[in-house]
Amino acid sequence: MLACDLVVAASDSRFGLPEVKRGLVAAGGGLLRLSRQVPFHLALEWALTGGFVTAAEASRAGLVNRLVPPGTALAVAVGLATDIARNGPLAVAATKRILTECRDWPMAEEFERMRAISGPVRESADAREGALAFKEKRAPRWTGR
Repeated sequence: MLACDLVVAASDSRFGLPEVKRGLVAAGGGLLRLSRQVPFHLALEWALTGGFVTAAEASRAGLVNRLVPPGTALAVAVGLATDIARNGPLAVAATKRILTECRDWPMAEEFERMRAISGPVRESADAREGALAFKEKRAPRWTGR
């Protein structure tokens, strides 16, 4: 779950890093990701106790995008993916890249680095198609170019 871009969780789900209960360290990346995704004290508590966190707790900590009734997570996840897939593929990829990489960018370089990624998208055939589809009040036909 910590390695996912988006998380749809059933309300009866539980998450955890129980390795310490077995005398092990969660060295597969869970500790690194957890420390970047939740407040320090929550990460410390969860990792040091090895306890499980409810889906509601994970949601309150910002780890869950959609908290849904049991048995509906797959359908909601597919719906979320479908919503994303309707958008321009170049724009989606660039947006994800910017959001992922910008955390490490020096403030003085943020806009320059963002323009380097977003500029080619703005000049793409997909961008022209998106504007034309909007003008013609129809769904765009993306080509990924």
